[in-house]
Amino acid sequence: MSDNWHYILPESDFPEEGKLATRIGQWHVLVARTDTGFTAFNDRCPHQGALLSTGKIRRGAVMCPLHGARFDVHNGQCLGGSYPKLQMFPVRPIAGAI
Repeated sequence: MSDNWHYILPESDFPEEGKLATRIGQWHVLVARTDTGFTAFNDRCPHQGALLSTGKIRRGAVMCPLHGARFDVHNGQCLGGSYPKLQMFPVRPIAGAI
């Protein structure tokens, strides 16, 4: 990704389920709502490239739907496994938009 910021959507339109998959340039990005705000990371599991957006987010972790690996949505670290961490992207809510 470049150093440019990209508009996603108004915060009020963010899905109730707490996650939104989008594409920015060549990146598949998953934006998640957490108890502390929003976080964004590569929507591809580093193990076999499955879309994490088709998995569930629970207790601050996204689960790969392919093999069950869990990744912390705040820092991208694999929980209880040895997969590489997720590529994280900065999120900047401004004037009610992400």
